[in-house]
Amino acid sequence: MVVSLTLLALGVVTAAVAPRLLARAVWAEREPVVALWVWQCVVAAVLFSFGLSMLLSAAVAWQAVRGRLFASAPNGVIEAYELGSHQPWSAPLAVLLACGGLWTAAMLAREIRRARARRRQRRRELLVRSPLLPGEERGAGPLVVLEGERPDAYFLPGSTPQLVITTAALQRLKGRQLDAVLAHEEGHARARHDWLLHCAAALAGGFPGIPVFAAFRAEMHRLVELAADDVASRRHGRLTTALALVELNEDRGVFGPSSSPEAHLPQRVNRLLTALPRLRPLQRLHLTATAALLPVVPLVVALVPGLAALN
Repeated sequence: MVVSLTLLALGVVTAAVAPRLLARAVWAEREPVVALWVWQCVVAAVLFSFGLSMLLSAAVAWQAVRGRLFASAPNGVIEAYELGSHQPWSAPLAVLLACGGLWTAAMLAREIRRARARRRQRRRELLVRSPLLPGEERGAGPLVVLEGERPDAYFLPGSTPQLVITTAALQRLKGRQLDAVLAHEEGHARARHDWLLHCAAALAGGFPGIPVFAAFRAEMHRLVELAADDVASRRHGRLTTALALVELNEDRGVFGPSSSPEAHLPQRVNRLLTALPRLRPLQRLHLTATAALLPVVPLVVALVPGLAALN
């Protein structure tokens, strides 16, 4: 039971400390892809800690679970995990954590259903605004041009992602600015950023009282845009990408006092124009490797008593 409580405490501490440390990380805007990876590892470590705590608590509480998890374990290992002792808190803790796991799965399933419904609705609306020509197959073209007075560009995720751009955007974007906008949207599609956003939305919506999941959702929305900006700027230049963002969004009032979801656009433009240097390759490798170890820590904590007993 001590190991189970340790894992539970590890998950709580990780959920409380990691977002604060990442909020102070000045390198995140310089390396958004690495920051995305670090955030995913933090959330995975939290969920993994709670999952292992649930399994060990259930093994202490119920013989059926214990028999499956420790069927071939020697007596020394069973004693190391205190599986034979009576622990009144083991069953309630296991049930509570199991309910949390089931709720997480339900929230992910709900978010996937909602995302599919939104995608079908948007594709139906797209088909109405841009009907198929004779002999043209649905979803065959990677780029769809819509008649519209508002400059806009976005991609529709799915098995065959489609880039959508309005005629107003084509008229407003000059030269390579159009290429930069298309490269930005292609960056979203190739990295499957929509899946990251769905997972973050499911966790934050399912557990609104847990700050780590709210911070995860907020950072995913910000970092995926920065990562896509970098894809475009590496191909077509930072100035071209910044000007394209301004041309697409200046009529929406997002470059003044605003509380809209696009309020971070001025920071994105300033970031592109400032052109801060990237981290050195060894620094990026160090951050990536360190983050990858985070989900391993709960596994090590769970295995230490058993390995010590075997030795």
